[in-house]
Amino acid sequence: MPTAAQVLRPLATAVLFAATLGGCGTPAVDARPEATNPADFAAWSCGRIDDELDVVQQRATDIAYAVDERAGSNIMALGVGVSVYWPALLAMRPAGLEAADLARLKDRYEALRTASLARGCPPPGPNLAAAVTASPPLVVGDRVVYEDRAAARLPALQWAMRVTALGRGEVQFELEAKPGALWRQDAAGNVLDAPDDALQWRRLLRGGLTLGQVLAGDMVVVGDPLARARLRGQVMAVGRQGIGDHSFDAAVIELFGDAQQGEAYTRVEGAIVVDRSSGVLLRLDLRSADPTFTLQRRLVRMEPALR
Repeated sequence: MPTAAQVLRPLATAVLFAATLGGCGTPAVDARPEATNPADFAAWSCGRIDDELDVVQQRATDIAYAVDERAGSNIMALGVGVSVYWPALLAMRPAGLEAADLARLKDRYEALRTASLARGCPPPGPNLAAAVTASPPLVVGDRVVYEDRAAARLPALQWAMRVTALGRGEVQFELEAKPGALWRQDAAGNVLDAPDDALQWRRLLRGGLTLGQVLAGDMVVVGDPLARARLRGQVMAVGRQGIGDHSFDAAVIELFGDAQQGEAYTRVEGAIVVDRSSGVLLRLDLRSADPTFTLQRRLVRMEPALR
């Protein structure tokens, strides 16, 4: 099984080519895309419609965050829940292909809602349907065990948590070292809630990571408003990675950015590796002169729930 480094080397040329293409301008798109027909979903079950509504809303949110990141307007600062507020997204006035994509997604959302009402579907609940959770990457009761090191030569500390709930597009864990302390993450691997003193990245990752994709977001220390690093990243490699008895669809993301220390800034760099199908963190390497953002975290094993 190739390591992440072995996967990365042969893909370097392709990544540089993708990055070069990413610098090309996007022409303005003024024509409104053809609206989606609700009849396309007439034969769909309520569960399938609900799942597609989740996908559409997440894609729209990703576009909105990308626009907001460039504009620096902080329109999205209050966050987006399971149901997005479309007028707020469109008020951001995206241009070019992003405007066309957002309009297309809004039309699809409205068509799905019309189909849902026509079938008499109940409002989607907070939990996943039984059909969706029949064979997920994680189930309630699974134990995920990491090793943490503050530096390469220091001894490792175990950092373990157990799955306590599966929601629509998110997983909730309880940390063993802090009974009652919850860790909640979305399907892309972003950390939505974490206990005090833990590193948290809320909008750093995106669903459907592809080779060469560029990302941006913040990493903070929960409970410390001054501990914040502004990071950018790029997907440098994708492929299968085995850990113990499990095989993951891994994405290796190079990270680089700065953390503010008073009036100065300290460099932060490293990499994060996540499973693209579940968002499970496989590895986190952070290096910085600021010890707050120096950490090595490795997934060492996953223990299935007792059945």
